[in-house]
Amino acid sequence: MSLAEPLDLTYPRPDIAVVTLNRPEKLNALSYELVEALHATLDDIAANNECRVVVLTGAGRGFCSGLDLSNPNPPEAGGGTEFPRSGMRWQERIANLTVKLHRLRQPVIAAVNGAAYGGGFALAAASDIRIVGPAAKFCTQFIKLGIGGCDIGVSYTLPRIIGAGPAFDLILTARAVDATEALRLGLVTRIVDDTGDLVDAALEIAETLCSYGKFGLESTKQVLWANLDAGCLETALHVENRSQILSVGTGSLSGTAQFTKRE
Repeated sequence: MSLAEPLDLTYPRPDIAVVTLNRPEKLNALSYELVEALHATLDDIAANNECRVVVLTGAGRGFCSGLDLSNPNPPEAGGGTEFPRSGMRWQERIANLTVKLHRLRQPVIAAVNGAAYGGGFALAAASDIRIVGPAAKFCTQFIKLGIGGCDIGVSYTLPRIIGAGPAFDLILTARAVDATEALRLGLVTRIVDDTGDLVDAALEIAETLCSYGKFGLESTKQVLWANLDAGCLETALHVENRSQILSVGTGSLSGTAQFTKRE
C-alpha cells in the first residue's frame, strides 16, 4: 500500500506482518476508510498461513485517537439505512475489529507509540501483548462524549487485563494513563525508552515468538483467551491438556521423543 492510504501493511519477513494505521495528521483517528482497510487487512492476514505474528502500530505521534469525530456517522457505513439502524451498523462494524484481533490465529503485539484513546484504546486492549513508548497515553474517553463508558469491547478486555477495580476506575472516570502508570497497572508489559525503537522492539518479540512451534504458538493464544472465561480449574485443564497433546507432534524432536519414550 502507498503512504497515501489510511493503512500500511508490510512484511519485514514472511512470517511477521506490520500493520501501521496511517492517518498521522489525525492521530490515526478511525475514519470509515481506515476501518474498512483494517477489516480487509485483518482478513488477509487471517488467510495467510505463512504469517505467524502481527505488529500493530500507528504512524506519526499517535497510535489511534479513536473515532474520527469530523464524520462520526458516515453514510457509507449505514448501508442506505436511516438512524438508528445506520448508527448500529457503524457501531458494530467498528466493534468487530476487536473481535477480529481476538480471533486471529496470530498473536498481535500492539506497539503503542502515542495516544491510544477511545477506539484506539480498544484496539490495544484487544491485542495480545502491549508495549509502549514514553509518549504513550491511554484513555477510554467514551463517557466524556456523552455516551456510555463501555464501548468497542473495553468492558470485556480491560477487566481481564488489569482487574475489575482498576478497569472500573479507568472506564468510569475516563482519566488518561501515561506509560509509567500503564506499566504499573499491568496494562502494558514494557516501556521502550526511545519511541523510534518501539517497532524494532516489537519485531524482536515477534521474532522470538516465531522461533517456537507453529501449532504451539497458535494454540497458546487460543487457550489463553479461552481460559479467561473458564468456569473452573478442571475446565481450563481440559483445554490445556488437549492442546499440549496435539502440539507434541509439531514441537521439538526432543519433546516428541520424550513423549514417545513414556509410551
